[in-house]
Amino acid sequence: MQLQQLPLFPTNNVRPFNYPFPTTRYQGSKRKLVNWIWEQVRHLEFTTVLDVFGGTGAVSHMFKNAGKHVTYNDVLAFNCEIGRALIENSTVTLTQEEVDQLLTFSDDIDYPDFIQKHFAGIYFTDEENAWLDRVNYHITHMLDNRYKRALARFALFQACIIKRPYNLFHRANLYMRTADVNRSFGNKRTWDTPFETHFRQFVTEANAAVFDNGYANEVLQCDALVTPVGYDLVYIDPPYLNKKGVGVDYRDFYHFLEGLMMYDHWGKHIDYGSKHRRLKPQSSPWHNAATICDAFEQLVQRHRNSILVVSYRDDGIPTREALLDLLSRYKKHVYEVTHKKQYALAHRKSAELLLIAL
Repeated sequence: MQLQQLPLFPTNNVRPFNYPFPTTRYQGSKRKLVNWIWEQVRHLEFTTVLDVFGGTGAVSHMFKNAGKHVTYNDVLAFNCEIGRALIENSTVTLTQEEVDQLLTFSDDIDYPDFIQKHFAGIYFTDEENAWLDRVNYHITHMLDNRYKRALARFALFQACIIKRPYNLFHRANLYMRTADVNRSFGNKRTWDTPFETHFRQFVTEANAAVFDNGYANEVLQCDALVTPVGYDLVYIDPPYLNKKGVGVDYRDFYHFLEGLMMYDHWGKHIDYGSKHRRLKPQSSPWHNAATICDAFEQLVQRHRNSILVVSYRDDGIPTREALLDLLSRYKKHVYEVTHKKQYALAHRKSAELLLIAL
């Protein structure tokens, strides 16, 4: 196929809102790229948006800032809670009094101790595990508003991530935080900052991100291949699978956060054969080189009547050429924009691809 050049458009289509998205160390987040993404799509005519792989919600929040009617989707419960806090929620914030109440423990409460019993010495210290058990209990039982709970859980998730080496839960490596050694990497000051301090900061950031753009934005939790159709624009940012067939499994990387969402039933889902107490593995076509291309085609075919905007990298599976060919079979006009970026833990710069199909 002959790739078309992105046409020139007027430059007066600005976002009517400018609410800041919270900081995050979530792997694969497009937070630092949202302005670039907006520059590529702002001239298109659309009102309704489906974010198929919502993740941190950074892109959905960008579209919300642009005054669009946004539907955020993700298959993971903890990600959907983030979407509920920052995308679906339009007016609710957490007060200082409510935060203080969440962080004040009582001798009269018989707190659960699941994390203390099952994750001792794996991710956090004994004291931190006890704190997590209690704060998670308070969020569930003290907040009667679903959006207040979502905001509190967002802050809890981000506090957990920021105190982890590599910001992941893929290894039982608490020793990296606690070992008395000279360090050439990592942020020991951040790791050693109390959970409460991080939690309060992330509540403040989440509160600042809440606004009403005039639409009843919503959150869905379903498989990408059964997402509803009929949106003006569909944004697709699937898990990345590199050219060796090694993928990003967000459920495995952040299983601890997913566990917090099902605290009372967590034990039934743990793979006790793993040292880091991951959740029992689930297969996904997006994590397998043999199935990901077919999954891409099913998704593109499903949403072929919408403007398609696909984020991917230039060194993955499917290849850039395969994605362009796929889109060209369903859409008349396909444009490509690239952005050079150094990815965390990567040894070379890759290009972020943005493929726009009309």
